[in-house]
Amino acid sequence: MKKIYLLVLRTYLGPLIMTFFISVFILDMQFLWKYVDDLVGKGLEWYLIAELLFYASATFVPLGLPLAILLSSLMTFGNLGEHYELVAIKAAGISLRKVMKPLVILTICISAFAFYFSDNVLPAANLKFRSLLYDIKKKKLAFNIKEGIFYNGLEGYTIRVGEKEKDGSRIKDVLIYNHSKNLGNIDVTSAESGIMESSPDGRYIIFTLFNGHNYKDKLDQRGYRQTRPFERIRFREETRRFDLQSFEMNRTDEDLFKNHYEMLNLQQLNEAIDSLSKQYNTKKERFSNKFKNNYQFYSRIDSLKKTGPDTLMKLDTNLLANFNPTEKVRIVDFALNTVKSLKSTVEYNKGALQSDAKLIRKHRIVWHKKFTLSIACLVLFFIGAPMGVIIRKGGLGLPVVISIIFFITYHILSMSAEKYVKEGIIEPYIGMWISSFILLPIGIFLTYKATTDSPLMDYDSYLKFFKNLFGKEKVE
Repeated sequence: MKKIYLLVLRTYLGPLIMTFFISVFILDMQFLWKYVDDLVGKGLEWYLIAELLFYASATFVPLGLPLAILLSSLMTFGNLGEHYELVAIKAAGISLRKVMKPLVILTICISAFAFYFSDNVLPAANLKFRSLLYDIKKKKLAFNIKEGIFYNGLEGYTIRVGEKEKDGSRIKDVLIYNHSKNLGNIDVTSAESGIMESSPDGRYIIFTLFNGHNYKDKLDQRGYRQTRPFERIRFREETRRFDLQSFEMNRTDEDLFKNHYEMLNLQQLNEAIDSLSKQYNTKKERFSNKFKNNYQFYSRIDSLKKTGPDTLMKLDTNLLANFNPTEKVRIVDFALNTVKSLKSTVEYNKGALQSDAKLIRKHRIVWHKKFTLSIACLVLFFIGAPMGVIIRKGGLGLPVVISIIFFITYHILSMSAEKYVKEGIIEPYIGMWISSFILLPIGIFLTYKATTDSPLMDYDSYLKFFKNLFGKEKVE
């Protein structure tokens, strides 16, 4: 038995590790494709990209791990069935339940690790990933002046270079507009040629200009609006230095992100949900009391209780008959303003309460996700393993197709239910578990069919069943 257990484990671990890293790699490529515009052209060091991908890979584990377990279990038992190793094992008197036993234990251990990962590692990875991605998005594009295009990446300056030579440093037909005082184009520098280079420490970009002029409007003289005086200085050589500190990536304090619900563990989520629920109830009660105090007439109306026929039908149409036209207009305007104010107050507080309730639901979604990842690993294993026994096909062909079908079904159910939970249509404890509740009976059914050698995908069995069915109908 020990040799069989070792055989099954060796056959299973290889595809598990391979499919897990392939899944994470594909998700990383999807991430790069999604955020390529935020990463390209900013002069990011390679280690920053590597760090970002590392943290992103950690956040993709909840997607990659269940898919890897589903695919590897299907491939493992598909290979054993395709090479008639399962037939030999059963001929030796060993049942499929015993063959699956070491993998069930291993999957339970993986599920326990998945829960630990979701509760401890994933929040920290989300914090590092979100803060680093935020800083990269805020970083300016690397300093890059193109020919004939006005460049305004340097704060307070606009630069245009007419022509750049092949070495990238020698430039011609240079225009520099100084907008640091926000007074328009009152300070302009033009030069026939120049040299553009960075300082040794890379903090400054230095322009050495040749044969040019400085033009500056004199706004400090009396009557300058009429006379328009300006100053022109000719130079043979002039040096301009621009600070590139704004192009450096500044790291944001991670404490600003740590209270987000995706960055909390199970205990912190419980505390946050409790605190937010108390605030929600307090705000709701405060609004109710304020409404009753300010609008006592409306608070006495029980809209849920029908006491008799509609009293509006008996409204005296001559209610304002004793008032003059001016007073009638004033009374109607006051009533309309009161109703509008009441409606505005109710809508504002309704929106605030709905926003608070949605935030609580998002916390509850993350709370349930701590457990659904572990259960998903078990459920998908009990779908993949019996399916491999039934189809008897290994490799990356049919098993991949079947795995993708089941995983997409699981993922679509999870995402759709999560959206319904966010909108408050269904409760979190139902929506976050509905995919597992739907796939679990399928896994139990497939496991039962595989362990009892039922011909689930045997064409001849179905053909025989329908022949017998229609044959009986003809006899009758």
